[in-house]
Amino acid sequence: MTFDSVVGQSALTTTLKNAVKSGKLAHAFLFCGPRGVGKTTCARIFAKVINCQNPSPDGEACNECESCRSFNEQRSLNIFELDAASNNGVDDIRDLIQQTLIPPQTGKYKVFIIDEVHMLSQAAFNAFLKTLEEPPSYVIFILATTEKHKLLPTIISRCQIYDFERMGVADTVNHLKMVAEKEGITYEEEALNVIAEKADGGMRDALSIFDQCASFCQNDLTYAKVIENLNVLDAEYYFKIVDLSLENKVSEVMLLLNDVINKGFDSGHLIGGLAAHVRNVMMAKDAKTLPLLETSERHRQRYQEQATRCPERFLYRTLQLTNRCDMDYRQSSNKRLLVELTLIEIAQITQEDDSVGAGRRPARRLKTLFKNLVTNFRREPAQQVAASGEKAKTIAMASVATTPAATTPTAAPQKATAKPPVLNLSQITHSLDQLRNEPQGMTYQRVDERIDIKESKPFTQEDLEREWLAMCMRMPQEMHGLSARLKNVKPRIVDYPHIELVVDNQSVQSQVAAISGRIRATMAKSLNNGDIRFSVRLAAIEEVGHILSKREMFEQLREQNPTFNKLSTLLDLEVS
Repeated sequence: MTFDSVVGQSALTTTLKNAVKSGKLAHAFLFCGPRGVGKTTCARIFAKVINCQNPSPDGEACNECESCRSFNEQRSLNIFELDAASNNGVDDIRDLIQQTLIPPQTGKYKVFIIDEVHMLSQAAFNAFLKTLEEPPSYVIFILATTEKHKLLPTIISRCQIYDFERMGVADTVNHLKMVAEKEGITYEEEALNVIAEKADGGMRDALSIFDQCASFCQNDLTYAKVIENLNVLDAEYYFKIVDLSLENKVSEVMLLLNDVINKGFDSGHLIGGLAAHVRNVMMAKDAKTLPLLETSERHRQRYQEQATRCPERFLYRTLQLTNRCDMDYRQSSNKRLLVELTLIEIAQITQEDDSVGAGRRPARRLKTLFKNLVTNFRREPAQQVAASGEKAKTIAMASVATTPAATTPTAAPQKATAKPPVLNLSQITHSLDQLRNEPQGMTYQRVDERIDIKESKPFTQEDLEREWLAMCMRMPQEMHGLSARLKNVKPRIVDYPHIELVVDNQSVQSQVAAISGRIRATMAKSLNNGDIRFSVRLAAIEEVGHILSKREMFEQLREQNPTFNKLSTLLDLEVS
């Protein structure tokens, strides 16, 4: 009936009363906020006050004049309410606009309260814009909504905006106390606190729950009866779980979980409540955050007492585990097992010897062992690596030397043709070690084009490709583009020891030809063969491969891979 009866919105009600006292009223107001916080109630009180003939000095209605009496008796012709959820069409808004043309018979203003205004259709909003921007002087619009983001910016810009806040637990409890005293209902403060928390900031919800509990408890609200009626888990369970976890009593925690489930509570509900409980314990640990606790005085003292025994590491880790369990709970096929594993981990946080618990210690041991292996590998003398590489080279060259055909350079290609080259892992290891440990003086750009190699050791196509890739990797940064192209082109032995490079691009041919001397010198030094000749030519038309389309690639993949062909047939795959 009055602004003073509105709970938890003192800033807004003060602003509205001051506007009434000063007589400076906007033509449109927008009341937005969560459900059940007093938006429509404030709109009705405001509409009543601005039409009161004898308002009080503090901006309240007198409740004695004809306008106030007609409002209290719900027969006022100056106040119109429209539910936009059920009257959201263009015709409804046009009817409302027609009513704005008739001035009030008694009082100063015609007030139009449009509830749930975000439910209006797009056409209705457009029809309402002009009237909302320039209404008659005696018309005031009050729009109420729970979802301001759904309103058009053009609507919002034409209104004075009042954001209603959620009700605090303390404000809700105080209002419920007042209601209980007027209704002659006895209560325990902890019971009212449970109702306020269940309402989640909505006074309308709090009053509905209060009415329900009063009927169940027969006007005697006790903590035990209220949590039984509302199906709320007793906070005592959370205190016990934390105490048992600090003592690493896993078995007792499991029995406690079983007791909660047997009482009909969901295990996920327990995890959510435990997370809220641990959060409150953390807030109670510091005097600065103590006001953030929205609970009864008795529970506040218990939170403070338990906070003195809980290490900060335990609280942080528990919040992480409960949050992870809450996120995984919906997707888990065995929800109880997930909750049990979470509680086991929580009960082992403060355990000193955790070599068995939570699976953390073995992971650290494996990491330490791996680190030691890496350290020992790095400490291996470089001389041993070089020696092993030289030994591998000696063995490989000895096997070549014992073959009669190896005495002449021209025999190498025949050997490669008669028997495919065998991949030698020791040679690959040696070449990689050379790349890692090679001094900076051996970089590509410092290779001398003059060849001063007296010996001519034989080499195979495999040796050529390996050293070619190594040369491309050592090319300077300014030749990065050319290096990337040469990695995709394989040189070949055409007339031993003649090396030929076939490219399909004239630009690449000219770039390679410009540095062909440096390439020849590099390959001669890498392969230990001073007789190497190098040439580059442009590929003929028949040598250039056909560029496959996506569909051709798909068909080729089906032909080459029977498994993929079967899969594509079963799934009826096609190239889009």
